Amino acid sequence: MPKLPLACLSLTLAAVSFGIHAQEDAAVTDPHQWLEDVEGERQLAWVREQNAKAEAELAATPDFKRLEADLLAIYDSDDKIPGVYKQGEWYYNFWRDRNHERGIWRRTTLDEYRKPQPQWETVLDLDALNRAEGENWVWHGANCLRPEYARCLVALSRGGADANVTREFDLTTMQWVEGGFFRPEAKGGLQWIDRDTVYVYTDFGDGSLTSSGYPRVVKQWTRGTPMADATVVYEGTADDMYIAAGRDHTPGFVRDFVTRTIAFYNDELYLRNADGSLVKVDAPNSAQKSVHREWLGLELREPWEVGGTTYRAGSLLVARFDEYMAGKREFEVLFEPTATTSLAGASFTKNHLVLNVLDDVKNRLSVLTPGPGGWTRSPLAGVPEFGTVSASAVDSDESDALWLTVTDYLTPTTLMLAGAGPDAGAPEVLKTQPAFFDASKHEVEQHFATSKDGTRVPYFLVRPKDMRFDGGNPTLLYGYGGFEIPMMPGYSGGVGKGWLELGGTYAVANIRGGGEYGPRWHQAALKANRHKAYEDFAAVAQDMIDRGITSPKHLGIRGGSNGGLLTGNMLTQYPELFGAVVIQVPLLDMQRYHRLLAGASWMAEYGNPDTADWEFIRTFSPYHLFDPAKDYPPTLILTSTRDDRVHPGHARKMHALMSDADKDVRYYENIEGGHGGAANNRQAAHMDALYLTFLWRHIGRDAE
Repeated sequence: MPKLPLACLSLTLAAVSFGIHAQEDAAVTDPHQWLEDVEGERQLAWVREQNAKAEAELAATPDFKRLEADLLAIYDSDDKIPGVYKQGEWYYNFWRDRNHERGIWRRTTLDEYRKPQPQWETVLDLDALNRAEGENWVWHGANCLRPEYARCLVALSRGGADANVTREFDLTTMQWVEGGFFRPEAKGGLQWIDRDTVYVYTDFGDGSLTSSGYPRVVKQWTRGTPMADATVVYEGTADDMYIAAGRDHTPGFVRDFVTRTIAFYNDELYLRNADGSLVKVDAPNSAQKSVHREWLGLELREPWEVGGTTYRAGSLLVARFDEYMAGKREFEVLFEPTATTSLAGASFTKNHLVLNVLDDVKNRLSVLTPGPGGWTRSPLAGVPEFGTVSASAVDSDESDALWLTVTDYLTPTTLMLAGAGPDAGAPEVLKTQPAFFDASKHEVEQHFATSKDGTRVPYFLVRPKDMRFDGGNPTLLYGYGGFEIPMMPGYSGGVGKGWLELGGTYAVANIRGGGEYGPRWHQAALKANRHKAYEDFAAVAQDMIDRGITSPKHLGIRGGSNGGLLTGNMLTQYPELFGAVVIQVPLLDMQRYHRLLAGASWMAEYGNPDTADWEFIRTFSPYHLFDPAKDYPPTLILTSTRDDRVHPGHARKMHALMSDADKDVRYYENIEGGHGGAANNRQAAHMDALYLTFLWRHIGRDAE
């Protein structure tokens, strides 16, 4: 998914409706296409058979059981930082541990949160709800009506799928509202207009979904009336990606907006007037648009010429919203990229704007303040120099307070409360995550590889301090390279315990397609240039081999979703570089990806295989690049039955194809879990233990 815009308006467009969206070809020529029937009896029997083989190979040893138990202890730990968000006077958190497998929604006060062991008030217990209703609900979040925060629209998913239901909850009684708003299971959502009115975008029946399986229609729905009688606000086209609407409840700046997402990084924003008419915010479709109080923000993804001035791609412009809508096109440039910098994020507080800039994949934070003479800027005081740093407003209506988080691969995450004003003082440390593994023997480095076309590609390396550069170090390389998502350093107890602490080396590649250097880095690997992302990843692998860090025999790779497409291409195009390959919740059949579930929404990233685009798409479709005459490294494919974003058929068919050719491949499909692969900590620990065990077996120093 793309990174979120600098918005105070929150329209959740990412995940949301189940159902197999597959258009059948007139003639089926793929012998494995039958596996696309997600929950067919024959298909699930096949899945269980493959799972049993993988379990027998990887999960039957005492070492596996110990690793799984260690990981589960980390994931269930009561010592993790409970991230909170402020609603009124309360600070809310959703929490899962060994006693709350599905989790509890809970709240506390700031004074209580400051304590080492805060007292929490349980708002909703999902495990108790599942027992009472005989369901397997997974938490998808709550949208509570400002400013009272008494009524909430709670989204719940069966088994972790993107599809969910929405139910109304009363925070004063801690009960579901009898006869309250209810949206049946589908991709979509509800957004508050007022206590008795909502925007609803969902599956209204035939013709109401886009070709991607997301809502095409948004309506205004009044309490006590059937959802079918709701008033149409806006209708998109079948070729659009997603239609939604929402109200910005900021006091003094209440506005309603409709969003038409045509494709990733191609959207239109409309202001909805009191009479129901819509006025388009006249800005490039490719720009990320946001509105906060009196300000319109535009983060450009392409150069834009307006008023005789050309603004660079990657720049952040602001203008006064009401003046802009009246036709005045005067901007202030708050950020302009350089060869090594890009905008990682921006967050408004009551009086300031905090910019987070990446400089060669390192965070730099500054505070901007509007005034009569324009915007002034200064560094954010007290920010540590190391690691990944993020900043977000605690409550932009009331204060200049910020949540600051700091982390890196070896340093447990720290949460601080800071201020954006000039007199804020040093940040207050609120919580520090405990160390879940021994990091004393490792160190972090940043290196740069040279890709095939000469591009400088950064990567992070976490290695033992006493590592011998003899090519024998078991090394796990991770990557993603898509949708302008940067891969930033972060603390992972699972990777640390299951890989680093056991002597492994870990690397993360910042390849093109991601967002490490802003839009240009992403756009450099779109569609016909997709191969550049794979060339970058191969260059990082080769650089580590050339440095003596590792060798193909001891180099494993892992990636999921778009990263699964990445590792699938590494398997089929660069098999000689790797000793083991882990492919998770992947895209692999790029001839049919747009016909399966949400796949059509990614054509701006990959292209349309029903057109001449297939000529370049086929060059990065692992399912079609597979050659039964070739030798391939040992492979593990992981997915989830309930993943209704990336169809599990990709993983199933690839495994069947490789198995038919007697390749060294094994497969595990979690029967629930959604696109994340696991619906609870126990499932996550099990799947992570599977891939880690697989890697140690095939690329460890003692591997044959």
